[in-house]
Amino acid sequence: MMNKNTLAWFSGIGLILVTVIWGVAFVVVKNTLDAIPAVYLVALRFTVATLALCLVFAPRLKNLNKSTLLHGIGIGVFLFLAYTFQTIGCKYTTAGKNAFLTTIYVILVPFINWGLTKKRPDAFSVVAAVLSVVGIGLLSLRGDLSMNIGDVLTLVCGLGFALQIVFIARWSQEDDPILLTIIQIAVTAVFSWILAPFIDGKLPVEAIKNPEVIKGILFLALFSTMICFLLQNVCQKYLRPSTAALLMSFESVFGVLSGVIFLHEVMDVKGIIGCCLMFLAVVTSETKFSFITEKLHKKSLKSEKNE
Repeated sequence: MMNKNTLAWFSGIGLILVTVIWGVAFVVVKNTLDAIPAVYLVALRFTVATLALCLVFAPRLKNLNKSTLLHGIGIGVFLFLAYTFQTIGCKYTTAGKNAFLTTIYVILVPFINWGLTKKRPDAFSVVAAVLSVVGIGLLSLRGDLSMNIGDVLTLVCGLGFALQIVFIARWSQEDDPILLTIIQIAVTAVFSWILAPFIDGKLPVEAIKNPEVIKGILFLALFSTMICFLLQNVCQKYLRPSTAALLMSFESVFGVLSGVIFLHEVMDVKGIIGCCLMFLAVVTSETKFSFITEKLHKKSLKSEKNE
């Protein structure tokens, strides 16, 4: 049996791996969109992920009840909207900007909770919101103060993720989180297949046969969706929320780095400052810098003991 510190250490590595995979996924999506239209890509990705999860957790499916099914469908609608807007948005903007603008969900969550629970956001959430607005402006606004359609769609996707997170927090306490995950991923697949013909036209069967496209879909389905969701569920169990949040916020950083390394994307100074402000906003909102205050508190107790 591993002790708590060892479990926490391995869990930290697990979450970093999740953020690296998600960061690279922005590049894979960008490349795969050259061959597969956005909504069909979401449909294929989530269909493969659903089938894989059902195979891995087949015995667990017999425990599915009406409550979990309804909650999973509700969350699945938000997940479907989030990934659809994100994937379409990625077609019209860079992978790096897509990665950073998606993280707006972190700042939106406390304010959506305010509307549902009447619990006001704290000062850290307000500061984070201000930082994110400035960061988005620097990252996305053009000289005439207009925004790229891809950036706008990515911001809408952030709202979808925020709603998904809020309702997962409300319902995962009473439902099996694994079953909830399977249902929401399956719902995303079903809704994508329904919408795809209206948005994207006919399914490009020949393009799907391309080995590179198949690799991209399998990476997004098995690694970026199935494995990452499972790793996140397991690893967060052994980490303090502030530590987990800090590690997860690096998804946007790895997204930008992947865009620079694999797609040779270039960001101007204004954009870099915007990214830094967005990252600071995420860290402020998610951690409230408790990892620093905890350290200072421990030092204070230690010095009092020595005295």
